[in-house]
Amino acid sequence: MRLYTLNVGQGCFAVVTVGDEAVAIDCRIPGPSDEGAETVIGVLPALLRGRKLVGVVLTGFDVDHADPKGIGILVGRYLPRWIMYPGYFKSGGFATRVFTAIREAEQERSDSAWSLKRISVRLDRDVSRVYEDLSKYLRFEVFSPHPADMSTSNNSSLVVRIDPKPGHDGFSYLVTGDTENPRWESINRIFGKRLKSDVLAAPHHGSRGAINERTMSLVRPETVIVSAGRNNTYGHPHPEAVACYQAGGAEVLSTHEGSSFVTKPGLVWGANTEVWDSAEMRGARLALR
Repeated sequence: MRLYTLNVGQGCFAVVTVGDEAVAIDCRIPGPSDEGAETVIGVLPALLRGRKLVGVVLTGFDVDHADPKGIGILVGRYLPRWIMYPGYFKSGGFATRVFTAIREAEQERSDSAWSLKRISVRLDRDVSRVYEDLSKYLRFEVFSPHPADMSTSNNSSLVVRIDPKPGHDGFSYLVTGDTENPRWESINRIFGKRLKSDVLAAPHHGSRGAINERTMSLVRPETVIVSAGRNNTYGHPHPEAVACYQAGGAEVLSTHEGSSFVTKPGLVWGANTEVWDSAEMRGARLALR
């Protein structure tokens, strides 16, 4: 199992690979002149070479998570079997284009062997929070959203933990979107220690309003990975958020420093995250065969 957190500037794009499968988490594609554009364009084909992209997880519909260009590439070139996303509709140009691309792909493939399944997640209407049949190797446990706290698009984000199935090596990875503290209060109260994860995707790009001591004490991650752009106008990751991660005992790594990261199973437990530098990315086509 590997987690590749790509530097895409102020946005999110990660890929989990295990065996002959891959799952994409969010799909920000920077413009040609933006930071991180070369990373995605050059590396994504190598990451998926020899693997089936079985699914896509969209944590929300803001363009830094659900990019029309990104979803177009994923559903058009790699033919995922499913797309999981939070069960709310966001109006607006980018979000509408993402929904349109998903619907068109679903319709075009409806009579083929590669039909596309849409999984709209909302806890008040789902029979089960756990999805076991989406991958041969991975299971997905959902913790959010719920309409009780869906007052903003951020707090409507999908929160889902990706775990290896029994018998497969790996680590647990908590995907959080832009979920902020008002929603975390409910998640923490309801799920408690079930949130424990080896790797935490920093909520809302490292915003100080999206993490607190209680969340860290329940998740207890070994590593926190921040997806944020260099010199971004939001000040992500905020120093108070970084201090909170570190006070919880986590190693903190952030793409705003210009790097992408690869996470592997740790030697003892949990996970080990390293910088995936430019030389490794240039050699990815050979190294990932």
